[in-house]
Amino acid sequence: MFYLTTAIDYTNGAPHIGHAYEKVLADVLARHRRLRGDETFFLTGVDQHGQKVQQTAEREGVEPSEFVAGVTARFLALWETLGIRYDGWAATVDDRHKACVRAILDDLKAKGQLYKKAHSGHYSVRQEQFLTDRDRDESGNFGPEWGEVVLFEEENWYFKLSEHTAWLKDYLETTPDAVLPLFRKAELLNALDRNSGTDLCISRPKERLRWGIELPFDPEFVTYVWFDALINYISFAGYRAAADAGLPDFSRLWTAGERPIHIIGKDILVPAHGIYWLCMLRAMGFPDTLMPRLLVHGWWNRSGEKMSKSLGNIVDPAELAGRFGIEAVRYYLVRDIHTGRDSDFDVERLIMLFNTELANELGNLCNRALNMSQRFTGGILRTGGPETDDDRALQASLAESTAAYQAAMDDFEVSRALEAINRHVVHCNGYAERMKPWELNKNPELRDRLATVLYHLAESVAHCAVLLSPVLPDAASKLAAQLKLPGFGSFGLSDLKWGLLPDGHEIDKPQPVFPRIVIETPEGK
Repeated sequence: MFYLTTAIDYTNGAPHIGHAYEKVLADVLARHRRLRGDETFFLTGVDQHGQKVQQTAEREGVEPSEFVAGVTARFLALWETLGIRYDGWAATVDDRHKACVRAILDDLKAKGQLYKKAHSGHYSVRQEQFLTDRDRDESGNFGPEWGEVVLFEEENWYFKLSEHTAWLKDYLETTPDAVLPLFRKAELLNALDRNSGTDLCISRPKERLRWGIELPFDPEFVTYVWFDALINYISFAGYRAAADAGLPDFSRLWTAGERPIHIIGKDILVPAHGIYWLCMLRAMGFPDTLMPRLLVHGWWNRSGEKMSKSLGNIVDPAELAGRFGIEAVRYYLVRDIHTGRDSDFDVERLIMLFNTELANELGNLCNRALNMSQRFTGGILRTGGPETDDDRALQASLAESTAAYQAAMDDFEVSRALEAINRHVVHCNGYAERMKPWELNKNPELRDRLATVLYHLAESVAHCAVLLSPVLPDAASKLAAQLKLPGFGSFGLSDLKWGLLPDGHEIDKPQPVFPRIVIETPEGK
C-alpha cells in the first residue's frame, strides 16, 4: 500500500497556484503508483479551524462554519477542474476527526505529555503561535513574516515537545529518506538546533478563540490549530476509528505498506511538520519505522518574489486553466519546476513548453504516425518487415527513456520524467525525417519497409500515451482511443514491452490532441 497525503489547505483565503501545484504533483505521483501496480490511497483536504478563520468570519458577518464551507467549495471546484483524483477527503470540522483529536489529547495527558501553565509572551496572529527571542531578526524585531505581533499573558496547555527533540535530531541524522530532497533536511536540522529547548502551546482559551476543538479535559480551552490540523493525516486514515466510520483500515494504510509520503511546502516544514508532527507521533507511540517521509516542495515565485496578496502577484489557477486548458496547466506545473526547488511562474514559458514539447514534438509524432498510416496503409499496422539499425536504435531509445522515466517518477522527480519522454519523442521525429515514409510510399517495392517505419512511430505513440497518463490523463486517453490501444485502461508499467500494437492492428483517424496555444495580439503589435 502506498499512502500519499498533501498538506491540507487553510480555509482563510482563496486557492492559488501554489495550492494547485501541490495537488497536481500529488495527483501525478498517485496515478504513477497506480500505473506501477501499487495499491494507492491519496488524501487531501482542508484545515478549517483557527483564530484567523474566526476573525475573518466576524469581519464578513457570518458564522465560521458558513465561511469555511464557502472557501472549501472553491477548493473542491478547483480540484475538479484540474482533474485531481483523490481517494480521501479531510475536513477538520468532521466529527470523526474531532473524536480522534480528543482521544489523542486524552492519551497524551494520561502519559504525562501535557501540562498547564501561565505564560506571558509575544504572539503572532498570522502564524497563530507564541514567539521567542529566537524569532527576532538581527535588529531585535519580529520580522514581517510574523504579521501582527501582540503581547499576551494567559494560561494554556503545553505539549512536552522538548522531551522529543534529541530523539528527532538522531532520527533525522540516521534516516536517509526522512526528508526529501536531502538539502531540506539540513534546513530542518538547523532549525531544530535553534528550537530544541521549548515546549509547544497546544491550546487557546475560549475567551479569545471559540472556533476549534474543545479540550476533552478542560472545556474552557480549544485545541491549537496546528496540533489539530496535523492529526488529519492519521484521523482520516482510520486511526482509532470505529469499524463503521467509513474510513480506511489504518493498519493496512499506514503500518502494512511502505512509509507514507506527506507532500508539503517548504514554508510549513519548520516547525509544524518537521518538528511538531514527528514529535507528536513519537509521543503517541509511533516507532521510527512508521514515521512518514516528508516530500518538501518549493514555491512558485514571480520575478524572484514570493507570490502574495499584498504584492498583487497572485496567479489564479482556475483562470489559468480557463485560458490555456487543463492539459497546459497540469503539464507546466510539473514540468517547469524541479521537486524541492523554487521556480518563477512565467506564462510565456507555459505557452512555450506546451507548444514545443506537446503541440510540436508529440503532436507532430502523433500526426505522422496516425495520418500517414491512414493514408498509406489504410490504417492497418504491420510488423513483419526486416529491421534496420535505425529501427533498433529507436527501440533502444524507447527502452532507455522508459527506464529513465520510471526512475525519475519513483524519485518524485516528475520534471525529469517528462524530459525522458520528450527525448524519445525527439528521437522519433528525427527517425521519421531520416526514413521519409512519404518517399517510401512512392515505391511499391518498399511497402514492407514503409509498414515497418509507420509501425515504429505508432508503437512509440502508444508507449508515450501510457507514460503520459499520470500527468495528462485525458489527453493520454484520447491518444489511446485514436490508436485503439488494446487494454489501455488496465495497463501497468510492467506491460510496457515492444509490441503493444499487434500485427494487423487497425487504428482510427487522427484528431488533434494538443492544438497550439495562439495568443492574439492587437493588430500591428
